[in-house]
Amino acid sequence: MKEYMEIYAQNRKKIEAFIEESIENLAPLRAHEENNFKILFSTFPSLELLYVVNSSTKKQTSANIFKYRVDESERDKDRSYLLERLEIKENDFAFAQPYQSSATSNICITVSKKEGSSIVFMDLRLEIILERLGLIEKDKFFSNVTKLFYIFAGYFMMFLSGAAIFYAGSDFFTNLMASKLSIDTIFKPIIAATLGLAIFDLSKTILEQEVYFKSYIKNAKIEIKTLTKFLVTILIALSIETLMVVFKIAIENHDKMLNALYLMIGTSLFILSLSVLIYMTKERS
Repeated sequence: MKEYMEIYAQNRKKIEAFIEESIENLAPLRAHEENNFKILFSTFPSLELLYVVNSSTKKQTSANIFKYRVDESERDKDRSYLLERLEIKENDFAFAQPYQSSATSNICITVSKKEGSSIVFMDLRLEIILERLGLIEKDKFFSNVTKLFYIFAGYFMMFLSGAAIFYAGSDFFTNLMASKLSIDTIFKPIIAATLGLAIFDLSKTILEQEVYFKSYIKNAKIEIKTLTKFLVTILIALSIETLMVVFKIAIENHDKMLNALYLMIGTSLFILSLSVLIYMTKERS
């Protein structure tokens, strides 16, 4: 779904022009209020929600009107927070960035049309608009299967991260109660907890980007930041493991110090590669 955001950003002017022209053909919109704006729902298959706000009182003067139902509970609610960030153009239109609708849970763009003291807000489902304009070709079954897979993988990884952290805690306290503290019993729980944290961060990113869309605009900086954070966490775990191995070999197996050196060299190369990655991404930004 991140691709939808990118396609929208690349074709924003074309999309906005199409919507504005279509709405202008039906103007004034308030003339269709008596029949709950049915003509708008038939003209825009992407239209999910519509309501009217008075720009003077800053209150919602209509119900929340959906395609097949009307919700009166939102009438007379204060909408000043919407009007404060509304940037109405000279042609009386305003467009919001894509977001996840709290009413329908779909990714929408809100189009606003000012008519006198009233402002008509329309939530349009983004993917349907892109399909209508021929900007995407979507197989609904495949998209649903993909989303379900991401949901399963994301939550399963969260479960594994929780299991790793639980194991770290239980193993440490078991050894603590049994007075069996050693280098192994101290460092191994730290490694397990660190890996659990890395897995949790990765699963959170998958769910946010592919399921819940917390980041609504595709941004390479966000992806690089996520990758860097994940690699740093893995590097910390690897460094702790290297330190533990060096201590064990120094105490018990002096003849295997060369193996410890190889591990330290490998960890150092990891650090060097990560440093180069961070430097290159900063240079590009």
